[in-house]
Amino acid sequence: MRFVQVLAMSGLMLAGLAGRAETTGVSDKEIMVGQFAAMSGPAAQLGQRLKVGIQAYFKAVNEQGGVNGRTLRLLTRDDGYEPDKAVAAVKGLIEQDQVFALVGSVGTPTGLAALPVFTAAKVPIVGMFTGAQGLREPFNRYVFHVRSSYFDETERIVQHLTTLGVRKIAVFYQNDAYGKAGLEGMMRALSKRQLQPAATATVERNTVEVAAALNAILPAQPEAVVQIGAYKACAEFIKQARTRGYGGQFFNVSFVGSKALADDLGPAGMGVVISQVVPFPYIPSSPVVREYQQRMKEAGQNEFDFSSMEGFLIGKVFVEGVRRAGKNLTREALITGLESMKDVNLGGFEINYSPRDHSGSKYTDLTIIGRDGRFVH
Repeated sequence: MRFVQVLAMSGLMLAGLAGRAETTGVSDKEIMVGQFAAMSGPAAQLGQRLKVGIQAYFKAVNEQGGVNGRTLRLLTRDDGYEPDKAVAAVKGLIEQDQVFALVGSVGTPTGLAALPVFTAAKVPIVGMFTGAQGLREPFNRYVFHVRSSYFDETERIVQHLTTLGVRKIAVFYQNDAYGKAGLEGMMRALSKRQLQPAATATVERNTVEVAAALNAILPAQPEAVVQIGAYKACAEFIKQARTRGYGGQFFNVSFVGSKALADDLGPAGMGVVISQVVPFPYIPSSPVVREYQQRMKEAGQNEFDFSSMEGFLIGKVFVEGVRRAGKNLTREALITGLESMKDVNLGGFEINYSPRDHSGSKYTDLTIIGRDGRFVH
């Protein structure tokens, strides 16, 4: 009899251990969520503002009792927008911090480097701050996107320019996976209209060495320059081009970091166009923007911007997935919960997932930097 009891107790202990293994980062009262992103370096404002938006939403949820009785805690590791550091950060979050899931990473090269790590660990990630096709194809069941792709953004930009009769379009891009993803989107959009770039030139990641790029692009006299880079290098290119008398238009994709670019450019920013993948955060014209502004103020954040708006949406999508997963929260349950979000309207921003499609959103918009660095919709 005693032997049977020991066996039964051993079985219960093993079952308990197995249950805990399935719910790493989840206790009865808390869910630990990880973020790897640039908190330092030339892309720091992107990671910092994304984090602010995520935390603003998590704070509001926690104050209302959490999700299914559990509060949310965000743990962030800085990767400086460098792939090697991103790998180390993700390993630290998964192996040391024991997080349940990931949210709000920043960048294509960092995302691509980290992808094999969290995929092997079967840890889901919601809201990668990148539109690169390499993180969308082939399909990965652990990656849930909240923003539209760079193909969507570059198509919107080229469509706008060609509608205005602009055909001489140059491309200035970061010499890495991010820049090349944007360049591919530009080539697709241009070739669709039987066009080729007027000129192309690159800048290295985390540098502002743009002299060679200026010398390659300006002699071609393009009517517009589309930039696929981080805000420091893009701002430097624009300022130097203006100093050298270039009078054409500048367009950027959303990853540039709109407010960071406007702040860096100062008066030189007027007229620069940026494509966006989230609703305009400055005017409460939709329920989700009104909620964003309210939650930001409640979190002591009185400055609004596109990056924190995106972080807020990432937090909102993640929480809805957790809510749908139910009380017995596992990573597989979270995936199932997210995949049940078909045509979900978050108040003016739609998310659409299925077991075979995690692209999430097709939302794109265009904004212009106006006077005093303010954005015009």
